[in-house]
Amino acid sequence: MGRTASACRDCRRAGEKLFLKGDRCATQKCAVTRRKYPPGQHGAAVVRLTEYAKRLREKQKARKIYCLTERQFRKYFEIASRKVGVTGEQLLQMLELRLDNVVYRLGFAPSRQAARQMVRHGQVRVNDRKVNVPSYQAKLNDLITLKPKALEKAAERLKEYTPPSWLSHLENYVGKLNRLPLRDDTERLINEPLIVEYYSR
Repeated sequence: MGRTASACRDCRRAGEKLFLKGDRCATQKCAVTRRKYPPGQHGAAVVRLTEYAKRLREKQKARKIYCLTERQFRKYFEIASRKVGVTGEQLLQMLELRLDNVVYRLGFAPSRQAARQMVRHGQVRVNDRKVNVPSYQAKLNDLITLKPKALEKAAERLKEYTPPSWLSHLENYVGKLNRLPLRDDTERLINEPLIVEYYSR
């Protein structure tokens, strides 16, 4: 099964668009638009979820959105739980500061999966140094740029794209991290208290 089909099944399972395929999710080809029920033989059946199932589903949804394995996601949660502040908000902030996510938020890639590929293939530079680790945590005032060929491919998309307020485009689409993302800047599809409850059970 291809990545497109797998991603679409993840969205249908979550019951909402997770925008895992970028531009495709905004078209009539989106699987959630065409079939608003979970995949599988009994997908259309009405199922009442237990509290545990709701928490599990929310955690799985967040993993899929940020393209992380269970081990990676749990590690982020453990680090967030040791930080000062609200655990759920600390978790989302760390996820947003991943380099692959920053590249996606800057509009350099149509999806986080595509952004991850760009980073792994050495097309992204941070402060004029090549960084090919998607999990790299971006820092305040970091400057993120693309190789000329990669920037050329993204140029059409960037003309009509405005990054979130914690990021900005400087001259020639150089991305800058202006400030750390707040809760309102992070992924609104996620109900992070349910994730905290899941891991704290």
